[in-house]
Parts: sequence; structure tokens; C-alpha cells
Amino acid sequence: MSDAFVRLIDGVIGREGGYVNHPDDRGGETIWGVTAGTARRFGYTGAMRAMTRTQAVEIYRAQYWTGPGYDRIAALSERVAEELFDTGVNMGPGVASTMLQRCLNALNRQGEDYPDIKVDGDVGPASLRSLTAFLKVRGKEGERVLLKGLNALQGERYIELAEKRQANESFVYGWLRTRVEIAA
Repeated sequence: MSDAFVRLIDGVIGREGGYVNHPDDRGGETIWGVTAGTARRFGYTGAMRAMTRTQAVEIYRAQYWTGPGYDRIAALSERVAEELFDTGVNMGPGVASTMLQRCLNALNRQGEDYPDIKVDGDVGPASLRSLTAFLKVRGKEGERVLLKGLNALQGERYIELAEKRQANESFVYGWLRTRVEIAA
């Protein structure tokens, strides 16, 4: 496991909590933030209450860290990787990755700093090249601005989810309180 993942996993699991089976949550039973559906896709067959933290960590590493390429993002910016990881856990890695690609396209000064990339939710070589170029041109201040953009999109999505499905109002306050921070 990478050092960044080891540092980040405790925060994510802390925000996700232990066993939950909230009637308004379409994900159904979860433990450590892992839904029953995700656990089954990774071969877990036991009762959700019995899943160990270690088993959940391995799912997180495969599904939400190395799978979407956030380990490669961490080599460029741990703060951006952390934001994508947390957003990916809560909304799905494809959503988080799409947010990154949209921000990078909007921040490239009409292609002057680097070309637009395809917004496909896949963090591949083009996304990594664009992030590298962005950080080279904009530095630490740019990293903070990118984080603000990611959080703005994340907050907008939470509001949209609550508007589209009233049951999500059960969660939107907590999502905004614990998941959306504007980078300083």
C-alpha cells in the first residue's frame, strides 16, 4: 500500500462509520462504507456486520484507489488524490474522475497550457499529462484552485441528488458538512 493510501484510509473509514442500514439509502447495508453490492463484487459472501475493517480496506484500495488511478494522481498531488478518493468513495470513482477532467479542461486557458482532454471518467495518460502541466504552470496556488473547483462540483452534485430524490435529503446536510471543504 502506498504511504498516501495508508494516511488517507483512516479518514475515509472514519467518515463512513461502522455498520449502517438506513432505509433511505439505496445502497442498503454498509459496513465501513462498503455496500453489500460492492462487497459481493469483490468476493465477500458473509454477513455485512461481520466484514472486517481489513477486508474493507482491501476493497477500498482496489476499487477506489488503484483501480481508478488515484495512486498515480498522488504521485503528482496528494491533496488532489485525497479529494478524488473521498469523492469516489461517496459518489463513485467515475464521477470523481469526470469532475477532475472537467476542471482541468476549464482551467487550461482555452488550450494554451495543455489541450482539452476527453471527459470520460477514466484517469489515463491524457488526464495525468494535463494535471502535470496544470500543476507545473499554476503551482501550489493552482492546486488550491483545482481543489476548490472539485469541491464546487461535488457540492452541486449533492444538492442535485437531493433535488432529484427527496429521500437523499436525509443525507445532504452530512455530505456537505463532512465531504465538501474549500481548500485554503
